[in-house]
Parts: sequence; C-alpha cells; structure tokens
Amino acid sequence: MNLKCMLEKTEYSCLQGRVDREVTALVYDSRKVTEGSVFICISGAVRDGHDFIPEVVKKGAVAVVVEKEIFVRENITVIRVADSRLALARMSAAYFGYPALKLKTIGITGTKGKTTTTYMVRSILEGAGIKTGLIGTIEAIIGDEVISADNTTPESYVVQEYFRKMADAGCTCVVMEVSSQGLKLYRVAGFTFDFGIFTNIEPDHIGPNEHRDFEEYMACKGLLFQNCKIGIANIDDVHVWKVLEGHTCELETYGLSEKADLRAVDIDLHSMKGSLGVKYRAEGLMNFDVKMNVPGRFSVYNSLTAIAICRHFNIPVGIIQKALSVVKVKGRVEPVAVSDKFTVMIDYAHNAMSLESLLTTLKEYQPKRLVCLFGCGGNRSKLRRYEMGEISSRLADLTVVTSDNPRNEEPQDILNDIITGVKKGSGKYIAIIDRKEAIRYCIQNAKEGDVIVLAGKGHEDYQEIKGVKHKMDERDLIREVLSELKGEGIKII
Repeated sequence: MNLKCMLEKTEYSCLQGRVDREVTALVYDSRKVTEGSVFICISGAVRDGHDFIPEVVKKGAVAVVVEKEIFVRENITVIRVADSRLALARMSAAYFGYPALKLKTIGITGTKGKTTTTYMVRSILEGAGIKTGLIGTIEAIIGDEVISADNTTPESYVVQEYFRKMADAGCTCVVMEVSSQGLKLYRVAGFTFDFGIFTNIEPDHIGPNEHRDFEEYMACKGLLFQNCKIGIANIDDVHVWKVLEGHTCELETYGLSEKADLRAVDIDLHSMKGSLGVKYRAEGLMNFDVKMNVPGRFSVYNSLTAIAICRHFNIPVGIIQKALSVVKVKGRVEPVAVSDKFTVMIDYAHNAMSLESLLTTLKEYQPKRLVCLFGCGGNRSKLRRYEMGEISSRLADLTVVTSDNPRNEEPQDILNDIITGVKKGSGKYIAIIDRKEAIRYCIQNAKEGDVIVLAGKGHEDYQEIKGVKHKMDERDLIREVLSELKGEGIKII
C-alpha cells in the first residue's frame, strides 16, 4: 500500500524521506517487521517502541512513525505524529480498507455485563439471520473461526484486521466489548460505532497501569459516547449522567426506572428442577414477555440491554424471545446439569465486587444452602484474598476454599490467606487444596435445594502452576467426578 494513502486521515509531519512510497506491511511489534514495513513506535508502560528503531531498520523497515524527534539514516522515511496509538488506529483502518463501513458496529462498555450481553446480542441477531462477528474477553468469533482472546479489547490493528475478516466472511454486523483501557489507548479509534452501550460502572481498574482514579475511569468510559451515532444507556446507574457528559450521540435509555425508554416490570425469580431463571415483561419501546434460564436481576439488565440494541434491527419479537430463552454464556452464571434436586453453576467472579454481586443474586432464590467454592490467583494482592474470603463467609452457608491459579506461590499459602478472611464471617468452611477433590466434595455432599457455585475460573480451561498452564476445565472435572462416583456406586440425590 502507498504510505501516503495509509496516512490520509492522520495528522502528521514528514521529518525526512518520502511519504509517496510503497510499503509492504503496517507493524507495531518490532519482532514482526519484515522488508518494506512501516513501523509505528508505541510508547508503552513497559517498553518504548522508539528504542527499537535501529533494530527494525536493520530488518528492512522503510518508514517509522514516531512521537519524538528521531534521526535515522536518510533513506528511511520518518513521520512525526502527536500520538502513535491514535495514528496506529487510523492507519490500520486505512490499511484494511475501512472495513467498519461494511458492518453495523455495536460497542458495549461498563464494569459488569459486557461479556454476557455481547453473546445475547449475537444470539438474537444470528437467530434473525444476521451474520454477526464478536470480539470480547473470552474470544473473537469470525464466521466459523474462533480465536482465543488476550485482552477484552484488542489493539486497534487487530480490531481492524478482525473487521476485515468479518466483512470478507459475509458478516454484516459486529458486537464487541469495549474496555476503558481500549478507549483510553485508542484501540477503537479510526471509525465511528453505530451503537454505543453503557451497562454500569463501579470503582475498578484503578491503579498505576490503568486509571489514576474513578473520575478518569468514568471519563474513559464516556469516550464511547463521543464516538457513536446512537447511545443506549442504563438509566438506573447512579453515575450514568457523569459518564455521558459531553456525549455527541442520539440517546436512549433502559432500566427498571419508569423514566427509562425501555424498562423491565413484573420481575419474577424462579427455580425449577435444579435450574434458576428469571421472567419479566419488557415495556416502553417494545412490549413483550421475557423468560430466561439464567438467574438474577443482572440477567434482567443484560437481556434488556440486548433488546434495546436489537430493536434497531427490526427483529420479530418471537426470535428475540426464543434467543433469550436458550442463551448460555460460558463461565457466566453457567448452569451445569448434575441433578434435578440441586443446582451447580460456574462463574468467573474472581474479585470481591463480582463475588459479592454473584452471591447476593443467588441468595435471592432462597436456596437450602448456598455453597461457594473458590480460590485466588498467586502473585496477586493478598487483600483480594481476605476480602473474597470474608464476603463468601458472610453470604454463603458453606465456603469451600481451594486452589485457582497458584502461579509461583505455594497453593497452601494462598488458602491460608483466604481462610484469614473467611474466619471474619459466620459461615462454615472447609479447605480442599485440589480443585477436583473440592468439586467432588460439593457434589457428593449436596443436599436437596442447594445452590453450588464454582467461582473464579469461569471460561478458563487451564490452571497456571510455576509458569506452566496445565489443562483444567471445570466442566471436565464435573464429568470426571460424576463418572467416578457412579463407578464407586455412590449415588447423588
């Protein structure tokens, strides 16, 4: 591609060399530079791309995009920009032929609910025959191709590359999770979303490598509503208007409030044969009954969000109802069939805030006992272990403390920290270091009416120990336990 064409929507100055020249690739990772590439120097939190200029020149880069005064040999084109990340986003969009123009783009931001809602939206759209790509925390789905995710929102080059593949695969729509970091670091710059959605916000991701404070976190979330055509927001969130401050889009709202454009009424939490679900009626911009086999008020919000989005695609009510009745997201209050007499669920809740929300939701179903199995990751904050232990002991009747990803720590040391928190609450507890044995204990000792939640791993299918990821999927562990119990002649209720 001609470098000048690639820069057509980027403000820049040419410090040396020619802009009107052919380049073979756009690269932001020095390890991937090949002959004829243009290399964009990203100033990262750990490494500065400018330090790699001598290396990429040796590898054959013919142009570099920089934020600083840089001088290299004369036959190298040097492009100066104000922000390399923004330049990468705009140049990537050009490089891949502006694929977002061929897609209806849906971006969902918020502290909680992004993952589940993206799958709900995709389920509804696909059910209506609208081929839809997905980008999120768990994976990217492009036609029949499924790619495991490293970040909630990939780098802008990858976003544009996925968009291009989606358009080529016949997708006409894409739904994606948009993190605050993704907005802050221009990963979703270079195009305008057709729809931007705000689910909720709570203090999170605040620290030296993320956001300096809650104010910045809210401001970054709000950037989505300065880069979309139609904004759809949860009116019940106490911070909603702060997040939407300075929005440039048309605005719609949803929630439980009477002020919402689309609202949920007559909410009914129900349980039947080991399954937890929820029913309600949607009113306002659309009017129909909703029934889902996933629990909790947060499922009401997630599904209401999906309805608010899919309304714009003129999808028949029956298709929306059917899609929501069968939707299941891996690792998000995911039911696992074990017995009609008690409930087993897998959830990704891996910090104090998400665990408290999960357990509070499940307690609303008034189980015989609420049993919470979880561990905490190694090489992470001890405070998280204390907090999660205390929350589980306060809300669950029985806490089963086990191993998660111990990484480079001794598993028993992590369990001891969790138990320190557990002892601050009033619930009973047991510690079983081997996760499979802990799951076996829960199933073998289950009582009729129990709700058992396996928290922390969610969609993850590995356990990290001493730098090595060992295959471990809780669904497989449950199957193995059931098979072993059957082989031993042990019946579960």
